[in-house]
Amino acid sequence: MRKVVVAGIGSTPFGRHPDTPIETLAVSAADAAIKEIGLPRSEIGAVYLGNFVSGPLVGQEVLAGLVGDGLGLGQIPCTKVEGACASGGIAFRHACLAIASGLCDVALAVGVEKMSHADTPSVTAALNCAMDNRSDGVSGLTFPGLFGLAWQLHAKRYGTGRSDVSAVVKKNKRNGLRNPLAQMGAALDDDEINQSPLICDPLRLFDCCPVSDGAAAVVLVAADRVADLACPPVEVLASVQTRGSARIAGHPDLCSFEATVSAAQQAYAQAGITPKDVSFVELHDCFSIAEIVDSEDLGIIPRGEGAIWARDGRTAVDGDIPINASGGLLAKGHPVGATGIGQIYETVLQLRGTHPNQVANAEIGLTHNLGGTGVACTVNILRRFDV
Repeated sequence: MRKVVVAGIGSTPFGRHPDTPIETLAVSAADAAIKEIGLPRSEIGAVYLGNFVSGPLVGQEVLAGLVGDGLGLGQIPCTKVEGACASGGIAFRHACLAIASGLCDVALAVGVEKMSHADTPSVTAALNCAMDNRSDGVSGLTFPGLFGLAWQLHAKRYGTGRSDVSAVVKKNKRNGLRNPLAQMGAALDDDEINQSPLICDPLRLFDCCPVSDGAAAVVLVAADRVADLACPPVEVLASVQTRGSARIAGHPDLCSFEATVSAAQQAYAQAGITPKDVSFVELHDCFSIAEIVDSEDLGIIPRGEGAIWARDGRTAVDGDIPINASGGLLAKGHPVGATGIGQIYETVLQLRGTHPNQVANAEIGLTHNLGGTGVACTVNILRRFDV
């Protein structure tokens, strides 16, 4: 398998884009990424596009082909992939595999979603397609309900309280103030969080990521082509995808997602590193409690201590292990299909040393993208090329 590097990146702001068609968002991000690499676009051999709900919410499918056409690419394979909230991460992995296996030297991974135009019931129904609707859907369960249950179990087992979880919210919202692409950066205090509307006990409004529109894209290139590139490359050390249960009853423990645990272990082995070697993490904080569970599943923080580390500032940008310096989903937003690629975008900026909320001495970054009830997970590990 050949080594792969990220050679170009592009992204729209995440937020509301009411007048911009979904394919235009994707083409904008992809065009920016292609212009960074310094290679003719005729060298792109494949496109993989992550998207989840463009059909029900926008009435448009065949997005990968539309984007390939909009970019003026040739008659190359253009494939849409779907894995709920992990769709972007899966698109990235497929692009990596296309190069690593020798199918092409250059591949484009794009993620895009457009959601903010739809009313809340429509968005909720679309997102609920990410669960087993024959099993869990009939119960009336929603994803805030799932993570509300996870928090209650985590609290019972580890004593995770409101103020502990609020530390995650305050950190990520504050980080979002430094990120020009973020939708909802804010300086919040405990009272503001406690007084925000109750969504699903104990989750409140500020515990939930906002509905968003946006797109992100990366161009991947075979490592033996780095001399031809215009921008500093970032090496892909590992790209792993795993499957977990599609239904709640399939999880033996809601304080952990087996797909994340497995993906992380495989990624560390593939990269030849341990969790202690990771400089920073961009993980899937769709809800505040998710960051706590995810950080523990990734082996970054000891089991049961995720909230304590956030409360003590150990996951801040200047902490022991910075988590979601971008603002994460809580502040940056969650245009579902774009999120996994957006995490790669933020990680590449960190490893280039050009992020607006830069982590000091960033050498190795990890991204984590989780879909549905944990049914799909991707973990990617990237390294500064000159390390």
